[in-house]
Amino acid sequence: MLKAVSSLRGRYVLTAQSSPWSGSVKFHLESGALCQKSTLKPRPTDVPDMPPCILQPEEYTGMSKERMMEIRRQNCNPMVMKVTNYKKPVFIHQGYMQWLWDVDGKRYLDLFACVATVSVGHCHPKVVAAAEKQLKRVWHTTNIYVNPPLHEYCEKLASYFPDPLKVVYLTNSGSEANDLAMLMARLHTRNFDIITFRGSYHGGSQQTLGLTSNVAYKYPVANGLGCTNTMCPDVFRGPWGGSHCRDSPVQTNRECGCAQGHCMAKDQYIGQLKETFQTSVPSQIAAFFGEPIQGAGGAVQYPKSYLKEAYKLVRERGGICIADEVQTGFGRTGSHFWGFQGHDVIPDMVTMAKGIGNGFPMGAIVTTKEIASSFGKGLHFNTFGGNPLACAVASSVLDTIAEDGAQQSSLTVGTYLMTELAKLRDKYEIIGDVRGKGLQIGVEMVKDKASRDPLPLEAMSEIFEDIKDMGVLIGKGGLYGQTFRIQPPMCITMEDAEFFLDIFNKSIHNYMERK
Repeated sequence: MLKAVSSLRGRYVLTAQSSPWSGSVKFHLESGALCQKSTLKPRPTDVPDMPPCILQPEEYTGMSKERMMEIRRQNCNPMVMKVTNYKKPVFIHQGYMQWLWDVDGKRYLDLFACVATVSVGHCHPKVVAAAEKQLKRVWHTTNIYVNPPLHEYCEKLASYFPDPLKVVYLTNSGSEANDLAMLMARLHTRNFDIITFRGSYHGGSQQTLGLTSNVAYKYPVANGLGCTNTMCPDVFRGPWGGSHCRDSPVQTNRECGCAQGHCMAKDQYIGQLKETFQTSVPSQIAAFFGEPIQGAGGAVQYPKSYLKEAYKLVRERGGICIADEVQTGFGRTGSHFWGFQGHDVIPDMVTMAKGIGNGFPMGAIVTTKEIASSFGKGLHFNTFGGNPLACAVASSVLDTIAEDGAQQSSLTVGTYLMTELAKLRDKYEIIGDVRGKGLQIGVEMVKDKASRDPLPLEAMSEIFEDIKDMGVLIGKGGLYGQTFRIQPPMCITMEDAEFFLDIFNKSIHNYMERK
């Protein structure tokens, strides 16, 4: 029997009464589409009802979970096991839009987009159709031949950028794009040193590991020579910050005595950058790398106008400014198509990946004609970069973002999520900060608001697992693994947001009760 009860946040839901079901419960929407409503295992009776979907997944008939884990341990590189999320792993079988199903038929709301990668939705019908059409024509050529999809896509992608950012080079990943951006910057400026923020993530190649500033990704080998990290202008965890610093619907709870239009925190962090110039690099540098909002670092935002002043200082020292849009690009921040636009700057080079192909392996560098010309000093060949299939998929992604109104959805749903999460921050002592723009959101967890000390990893894992068990997948980030990352496909709805807010509230409530 099903009974309506009110959720913790006041929304009416359906819960199971009497005997739990042994199989999937299905129901018909008004459209006639059949939906799977629950899982093979009974849902806890006080968990909010999951929003409906329009797809019934295929029944899984493949190898057992036990066999998959055996292969994972024996035949996959140990790193695959090391990065496996959750104590009880999720065995994904199928996806559609914002939903994922495991091999048991349990449905999950994907609020991490498989690491901020699925931009318009899993197996989006428009993207699938474009891929199928190209698969029947030609899968692969290289740049030694001229193929239409490459040129159609490069022209389309360039149209999304302001002058003089009009020259495109396609790659297979974000790490590769950033690696090549380092090379281009050094060739063009004839300088060597590159500056990035502490807490940043720009890739895992031997060169980009120098840009990446997080001990978890570091190996005891020489890497990234010529890379220097400067203080991240984090207005929540850093030494300076106030209540008007960042371009976000939600500000920190730190006190602020700044006059209107002036940010003392920004001035202090710029002072730290100047000190880096004075102490750690030569008088002339090659580049400055910066994510418009840090991704793996935990959705860290900088004071308004910080990047504008930083770019000026970098260019005065002969360097070029590189925006890493791997996670913030393609409308995710809502207010703008590119994250750098929210800082009122124009970089000299932009790198991107992840959402560019909605999960299809692809990356890109967009720069000026002058910088691109410097790359011609030698010969660089990329076998798979810009292959016809990737270009067809990526072109469809751009069309789908526009046709589905994904950027506006990011702004509307993301702003609502953040304002509601801020209410939970005010309710719970362990929620220290809520921040972000659009659907690039971070929720930083602390032991208590006074100390701002990171919530221990064991506690983070407890909450993380609880949220997963109730049907929602999110991510974690931050230097100490203390920040929950919410970066869903941009097709999520207000109803999905409400469902997650109920689940998140309940998970924190459960943790506080256990504590």
